[in-house]
Amino acid sequence: MRAHFFQHVPYEGIGNIEPWLMNNGFEITSTQFYKSAQLPDYKKVDLLIIMGGPMSVNDEDKFPWLLEEKQFIRRCIEAGKPVLGICLGSQLIANAMGAKVYPNHSKEIGWFPVQGIEPDDPGTFRFPSTFEVFHWHGDTFDLPPAAVHLASSEATENQAFQLGKSVMGIQFHPETTPGLLNEMISHSRGELIASRYVQSEKEILGIRPQQYQVIQSLMGEVLVFLAGGH
Repeated sequence: MRAHFFQHVPYEGIGNIEPWLMNNGFEITSTQFYKSAQLPDYKKVDLLIIMGGPMSVNDEDKFPWLLEEKQFIRRCIEAGKPVLGICLGSQLIANAMGAKVYPNHSKEIGWFPVQGIEPDDPGTFRFPSTFEVFHWHGDTFDLPPAAVHLASSEATENQAFQLGKSVMGIQFHPETTPGLLNEMISHSRGELIASRYVQSEKEILGIRPQQYQVIQSLMGEVLVFLAGGH
């Protein structure tokens, strides 16, 4: 089984997803767009994971590879492959499937609660009713056609959605590890202008260590749901 991930900047890797993939026997390959936009044969990918980044999905003039990336994502989804998008990745899935992506009314940066939405379909993933996770985003998206709304927060209505049985977009960052968090802060510290939905660096780094275990467990549940049976 081959898991391929799209990485847009050096400091937003797959975090706690990597040990899950290794423990479940996946071969891990990647496209690092900041180095090369060479894409694999989608037919040889068993799980596609799309990570975050500071760019907008609408920045095709600045990053021409965005167009090819979205076409690749759509091709994988139409082929029935498991696809997971996180932060920018969720926006790319939404946009690739026909939804608009645009600036949110506020940036959301820090550890904030998210509310799971109880879906009608028993075959749909269920997030906890309330859970705290890390966020770092300024854009948001409309839900693509036929998507099931899975989660929201006070600052961002569309925090997670599911398409079909094996495609999920997640706006927040359940892949976060202490190392990943420090890297993100190091490269984007200038965005930490404290406001209602933006925490200070001290607040962000002051989270209880156990919280990383909580979100790693949640990330594992998502991966089992999407790819565990494939």
